Amino acid sequence: MIKLFVGLGNPGPEYEQTRHNAGFWWLEALARELKVNLTADKSYHGLVARTSINGQSVWLLEPQTFMNLSGKSVAALANFFKIPPQDILVAHDDLDIAPGDAKLKLGGSHAGHNGLRDIHAQLGTDQYWRLRLGIGHPGNKSEVLHWVLKKPVLDHRIAIDQAIDRALKALPQFLSGDMEQATRLVHTSKPPRPGKPRPAATPAQPPATSAT
Repeated sequence: MIKLFVGLGNPGPEYEQTRHNAGFWWLEALARELKVNLTADKSYHGLVARTSINGQSVWLLEPQTFMNLSGKSVAALANFFKIPPQDILVAHDDLDIAPGDAKLKLGGSHAGHNGLRDIHAQLGTDQYWRLRLGIGHPGNKSEVLHWVLKKPVLDHRIAIDQAIDRALKALPQFLSGDMEQATRLVHTSKPPRPGKPRPAATPAQPPATSAT
């Protein structure tokens, strides 16, 4: 079962609405779902909440180290409470997935994501679960930094929020350890692609932003 839920992002109001903070958005939605409050804890370099579900302690963690040092926060909490990597779920933004899509994965390449790179380094393994929240790609590698540190357009934010809501529906499976079913739930049913033009009602009518 997942005992530690982590959301990645950058602290501070200037980053709050940026694409790179999609992991924070998911963790905060999870905190609302579980009716817990995230509070600052210097021991773990982040905002932390703890609850008990079916007699098992469950942790929520939002590192406040900036993205590049996310592993410092994750490892501090996981090592202290002896939470093995396979019981950790890290929610993060993913350039290779379209807004509105989400994927669940155990281990694998960090694909240039500095937060994942540091978690891998600090835990000494990539064998933790990743909830990949699609933010899309700008189409040009040179524009990636600007892209992830900018606010998404409204259609993309709505699509990302829909993916966040869908992934929350897998919470019972995360908590029971049924990751196969959790994967099916996270991957199933995607909303329409943002920006897809709608057909005309009739043929005669016209078509009606280092933090990384």
